[in-house]
Amino acid sequence: MNTIVRKNGNYYPALFDSVFGKNTLDHFFVPDYSTNKPAVNVIESENGYRIELAVPGLKKEDFKIGVDGDKLTVSAEKKNEPEEKAEKYSRKEFSYQSFQRTFTLPETVDAEKISAGYDAGILNISVPKKELPAAPSPRQIEVA
Repeated sequence: MNTIVRKNGNYYPALFDSVFGKNTLDHFFVPDYSTNKPAVNVIESENGYRIELAVPGLKKEDFKIGVDGDKLTVSAEKKNEPEEKAEKYSRKEFSYQSFQRTFTLPETVDAEKISAGYDAGILNISVPKKELPAAPSPRQIEVA
């Protein structure tokens, strides 16, 4: 019988810690904020999908959005190189920010009609669904 241990408000089997080591489950249950990938929301509606990426501090010119087959790739790159000059010295500090996210599109989307907009730090990508042909109406077939 496994003993249950409470740690950080969560209940874990003590056997798991004894086999895999302490804090192993923390990697699965605690979000990893160390990566530079933006947070994403995907919302499905009757007409399509809306993908929202939280990317404050960028301009719409910083983004590249492309479709290749069933893959939608969103990337951004921003370079900042301010320079300060005085009489006998100069100081130049630069920063570099980039990310890339790839999404697999279902067969039901119309890749030709994907559009995007950027407002208040949120990149919104609209992915409409294909209009499916209407199902044929039922009919009777006569035997000849």
